[in-house]
Amino acid sequence: MSSRHRRVTAVVGLSVILLAVVLAVLAWPYLQGVAIPKLSPFLAQVKPVPAKPEPQRPPLLAVRTAIEDGRVVVKLSDAERERMGVKTARLSPSAHRTEIQAYGTVLDIARITDLTNSYASAKAALLTAQARAEVSRSAYTRAKNLGQYATQVQVETAEGTFRTDEAALTAAQSQVRTLAATAQQEWGAVLGKAIVERAPSVTRLIERADFLVQVTLPPGETLKGEPGAAFAEVPPQSERVALRYVSAATRTDQRIQGLSYFYLVSGESGLLPGMSTLAFITSDKIANGVAVPESAVVHWQGGAWIYRAVGDDAFARHALKSDAAMADDCYVVADLDQPTEIVVIGPQAVLSEEVKTQSQATGDADDD
Repeated sequence: MSSRHRRVTAVVGLSVILLAVVLAVLAWPYLQGVAIPKLSPFLAQVKPVPAKPEPQRPPLLAVRTAIEDGRVVVKLSDAERERMGVKTARLSPSAHRTEIQAYGTVLDIARITDLTNSYASAKAALLTAQARAEVSRSAYTRAKNLGQYATQVQVETAEGTFRTDEAALTAAQSQVRTLAATAQQEWGAVLGKAIVERAPSVTRLIERADFLVQVTLPPGETLKGEPGAAFAEVPPQSERVALRYVSAATRTDQRIQGLSYFYLVSGESGLLPGMSTLAFITSDKIANGVAVPESAVVHWQGGAWIYRAVGDDAFARHALKSDAAMADDCYVVADLDQPTEIVVIGPQAVLSEEVKTQSQATGDADDD
């Protein structure tokens, strides 16, 4: 029975296949002529969904930092430093005359102008009084020598005119002396004498070719002898301009209460009367160390730093003390006692390379 059952099943299967083939052959002309053309526009609008591209990883940056001896070291080749605008210089320690930071005020010289003009007028009045006194003296002398040929009235008139002119001469002389003393009291011996003589230095002040600057030291600071070279910073770029020493000032700045000095500055410096500025005076004190320019200093995390070489093409941060001495517009780094290669231009770029790794590595700055 099983053999017979298998034969029946085979016959049925074969019949189904043949029936399917016959139906396909009979339906093909209909599909080709009617169904396929109607479905073609719809099939054309259906676009295959593109496969999603795999996300690309950003290229890895070259690692320029390392932790060595507990500090972060930035490694930059010559080519990298040139591309980043970083320049270095080998600086040697030496002795430097330090600078004292002082406070300058550009003075209004209207009073000097008034004194100069007043003295010139008084001097002219004195010359006029002298001339009149000479003439009246001669007339009085002649009247007395005429004897009986001159009346008493003529003699008394001549004498009265002479005495009047003599008194006017005395008053003119007193006015000249008073103005000269006032000039010295207000502006000191040097400027006072220049006002009296109308020296070229005073003429340049009046013509605004130069300005007068009063520089006041911090309270408690003193200088031995005459101050050395001095400079003032011109806002807003803080560029330095040279100051020319005149004399000790006759008064102090009431806001600061320190010793004061008078200086001259060029009228083309950018400073104007009434402006306040920082000033730097060279003192007689000596500081030993490496002098680094201000362009080498970078400020970060509340401190000031420089970058110094700690190996071939390797640089580490070095702390700059808050009380570091100044000399020739440079900071004197006292704890560097050997010739050292310093990043003098572009320390911000080196700091940027170091900061990039702060989230990945931690380390202390150079504390040598």
